[in-house]
Amino acid sequence: MRPMPPDFENVKPKKPKNLKEIPAYSKKLISSFFSRLFYIIKLVWESSHALLLMMVFMAIFNGVMPIVGSLIGKELLNKLADAYSGVLTTFSIISFLLIMQFAYLLFNTIVVRVNSTISSICGEKLANHIKMKIMNKAKEVDIASFDNPDFYSKMENANREANFRPIQVLNSTFQIFSTVISMVGYIVIITAIGLMPALLVIAVAIPSTVINFIYRRKNYEYMFFRSKDRRQMNYYSEVIVNKDLVKEIRMLGLGDTFTEKYKSVFDKYYKGLKKLILQEMWWNLGASLLTTAVNCILFIMIAQGVFVKDYSVGDFSLYTGALNAISSGIATLITTTASIYEGTLFISNMIEFMNEKKTIVPSMNPPREVQKGVNHTIVFENVSFRYPGTERDVLKNINLTINPAETIVIVGLNGAGKTTLLKLLTRLYDPTEGRILFDGHDIKEYDTEKLYDVFGMIFQDYGKYASTVSENIAFGEVMKEINEDEITDAAKKSNSHEYIMKLEKGYDTPLMRYFDKTGIELSGGQWQKLAIARAFYSDSDFLILDEPTASIDALAEQEIFNQFDELRSDKTTIFVSHRLSSATTADKIVVLKEGEIVEIGNHAELMKLEGDYYNLFTIQAQRYITEMEKE
Repeated sequence: MRPMPPDFENVKPKKPKNLKEIPAYSKKLISSFFSRLFYIIKLVWESSHALLLMMVFMAIFNGVMPIVGSLIGKELLNKLADAYSGVLTTFSIISFLLIMQFAYLLFNTIVVRVNSTISSICGEKLANHIKMKIMNKAKEVDIASFDNPDFYSKMENANREANFRPIQVLNSTFQIFSTVISMVGYIVIITAIGLMPALLVIAVAIPSTVINFIYRRKNYEYMFFRSKDRRQMNYYSEVIVNKDLVKEIRMLGLGDTFTEKYKSVFDKYYKGLKKLILQEMWWNLGASLLTTAVNCILFIMIAQGVFVKDYSVGDFSLYTGALNAISSGIATLITTTASIYEGTLFISNMIEFMNEKKTIVPSMNPPREVQKGVNHTIVFENVSFRYPGTERDVLKNINLTINPAETIVIVGLNGAGKTTLLKLLTRLYDPTEGRILFDGHDIKEYDTEKLYDVFGMIFQDYGKYASTVSENIAFGEVMKEINEDEITDAAKKSNSHEYIMKLEKGYDTPLMRYFDKTGIELSGGQWQKLAIARAFYSDSDFLILDEPTASIDALAEQEIFNQFDELRSDKTTIFVSHRLSSATTADKIVVLKEGEIVEIGNHAELMKLEGDYYNLFTIQAQRYITEMEKE
């Protein structure tokens, strides 16, 4: 996806440090505001041309119709007053004006109702369009971005605001256009008694304008910098109702603990928000008193005109209505503009999220093509890696060659860097130092999507998808047409076919109960076998399993490893496992310790060394012997 134009960058200008910087700051503030507003208009246009055109029409319609209604009302009041005072007025004229009045009201109601319906329909379409943009962007960004709390905050805020904020901002924007049209019309009307009353009404609105803008920005800044508090509150509240955790929470009595944690964070969050709301209220009360006093004086002046300047009752109604309309229009402009400003500030979260740069991209254009279905060699040359924003190297100076068709087992204690090594191998991350060669070329030169296709990988935190058993297995190779025979074969190789056939609907059984009341909840071991079946179903050149058998017993694990040994033929197989019994038949065992390779060799060679692998293997073997003796 192309990056956003420069106008959409720097959505939050830095505050001025001195008076000299204020003009430049204000200019940048206004520029960034309109950039965000145009971005929203662009989103709406992409989603639905009809919605935007309808909004333009309604802005003009809603601006003109109040003036038309006021003029009809003035004429109707004057004719009724004439009839009451004995002035000759035909009933047909009054009837005509009454028909005009009700026709106006009916037409206005119909158009507003139709507009509301169209806006609701198109609003759903817009929300879907934005959700799709966020989802597509999430598919593209680097895995490393998800480890960054700032990025996660942007994504969370963008997701939260996507459903309503853009349409809300645009509705408010067109409401301003309508209000301006109405106000211009009423100012023209009020000039009949002088321009000064209109200018006074506008002048007393300035304090409210300033107050609203100040507190809209303060509210945004508070929400933005307290996003961690909101995430904590969401987490604590969701933990309590999480169906996968409810048993443990109930048994451990953690309900009160997380409730108290939620309350503690909320109290801190609420205290600051309440202070802001109360401050804004007191300032607005003062501004409202000033506005009311000025309006009262102006109304008295117009009332005097009825007696002194021979204004008619209809004129009084028109002029006071015009002043009310100007006053309420200014109030609408203030609150709506402030709301738009606040809304565009929140939209900046989405703009920043969409501007997230992808770094895991081919270093060549066009990228080097990946050959699939052939033997591959991978070489790590002095590779070190640290996660973004940290100072500690998770991997240090890794030198390793993975030859075609080898079976490699990576072992080490928790935190040794085993999973991180696999992430670098599959180019989910790039090394901080050194390079990785894939078939003699830097791995960065290849098309990343096609590179991923040669790796069949099951992570230790494998996915559990709310779909059928068959689909869960077929997700191992989504690009090929689903083949039921291959799915069954993959299930047999992972030792999951037997329990699948005992399910009521077999391979068509829905898993999990998110969407289907008849969904089945599998055990940890059953899910793990299903995840391994995905690897068997894959047509990849590499089979990579990161702790794939942690939830199944040692016997079942050995059967699966034997299956992999039969399956792999000319494939390269890489395992990460804590159970070292599975490493005995590997071509190569890589021992990691605190991010460094300390030993490489096969089982016999490493046992002779009597080093780290020997110690780990001996301890595990002794534990198994002790457990067997107890039985």
